[in-house]
Amino acid sequence: MLLLRCCLKMALIVSIALLMLTAPCAVAQKHPPKTRSSAASTPKRAKRERDSAITQIIKDVSPQHIQQTIEKLVSFGTRHTLSVNNPDASTSAQGIVAARNWIKSEFERISSECNGCLEVKTDTFMEQPKNRIPAATEIQNVYAILKGTDPAQAKRIYLVTGHYDSRNSDAQNSTAPAPGANDDGSGTTVSLECARVLSKHRFPATIIFLTVAGEEQGLNGSTHFAKMAKEQGWQLEGVLNNDIVGGNRTPGDAAQNNNWVRVFSEGIPAAATEAELRRIRSVGGENDSPSRELARYISSVGDTYDFGAFSPKLIFRRDRYLRGGDHSAFNDSGFAAVRFTEYREDYNHQHQNVRTENGIEYGDLPKFVDFEYVANVARLNAATLASLASSPAPPTGVHLLTKQLENDSKIEWKPAPGATGYEVLWRKTTDADFPEEDSLQTAETKVDLPDSKDNVIFGVRSIDAKGHRSLIVIPEPER
Repeated sequence: MLLLRCCLKMALIVSIALLMLTAPCAVAQKHPPKTRSSAASTPKRAKRERDSAITQIIKDVSPQHIQQTIEKLVSFGTRHTLSVNNPDASTSAQGIVAARNWIKSEFERISSECNGCLEVKTDTFMEQPKNRIPAATEIQNVYAILKGTDPAQAKRIYLVTGHYDSRNSDAQNSTAPAPGANDDGSGTTVSLECARVLSKHRFPATIIFLTVAGEEQGLNGSTHFAKMAKEQGWQLEGVLNNDIVGGNRTPGDAAQNNNWVRVFSEGIPAAATEAELRRIRSVGGENDSPSRELARYISSVGDTYDFGAFSPKLIFRRDRYLRGGDHSAFNDSGFAAVRFTEYREDYNHQHQNVRTENGIEYGDLPKFVDFEYVANVARLNAATLASLASSPAPPTGVHLLTKQLENDSKIEWKPAPGATGYEVLWRKTTDADFPEEDSLQTAETKVDLPDSKDNVIFGVRSIDAKGHRSLIVIPEPER
């Protein structure tokens, strides 16, 4: 009996000791960690689905039609901006006047095939003498508008552009041949091809198909158009500029990668005020401008739809090293804009007189353009425009609450027209893009996340009932 009591006493002592050792763990489990959700909803992953209409749009892009368009543009001999001042400019079959008249007629032909669905317009102005423009010169931008079908969404505008002017070795020569097949007959053709395939469909938001002149003389056409859009208060949410997207078929060139198109986007917005610059620096937002989010959107479209081996390659730089293009004019006016350019440019076929020297062929001729490559660029542009114009409006009033120091991250935003839900995303500050797995979907307009705002970048986008997603909006701090 005494032995039994001793054993029971020893067992009790061991049990108490074990309880004391495990007590801290038991107490911790009374307060489970927070989950990434608002109080009224359970987080779930938003399924990325393909829109069958967009899949059809991609299929409708025609390399053969693209070839015909580029060859037609080249047939005007030169499309030099200053050729408008040549003595016979208004009646000649050569020169920029003939080219712009044909582009306008192409938009009108496309519109006639969709029962007048396009509003074809011109933006004409006089550029006064300046660098590369020795005398007052008339410049005309030609564009077509596919109006959105939803009255509440139609004011949202997405735009695709390319410049139809060309040049040769002499920036002032308005008479010698300047075929401009790649620079930028290819980009002009992307705008026209997008108009052709997208006009067969209707979208809640508005799409503009633009071709500009004066790029080679100093971004004149795009600068005028962007300023007009700003002065008239256009809700221009994204600009896709295509410049030198012809690929390269130079014999023996093994360095070109026709599976990639570069997408350039500015980091620090060119139009940012001093106050906005201070905010960007204080929150580490140098890699999250609206243009950068537009580039990421293009990348997501490339992931969603089947372009074979072809894909966008994001370049986190406003443009090529020390160079610029028409999207820069839109950036300067405060709009989100990016540039598409082939992976590796061949400078023998840009800004060159047509000639052969030392066995090398110079000149921007159709023979050096890869029409299937241009078609892939057009497919990516068209799918991006269709995705954006189909999406609900991006959320507004997106704020990261910073009224007190805490490791939680509380984000709030206003309801967006057309949205049935929202997706909150986050990524490490060292990551280039938002990982698919780091996101949650909610029907609410606020979340309380356990991730520290010190360590990640947050973004919010709208989703509709069909799975269309808006551009990502980066929250601003609210004290």
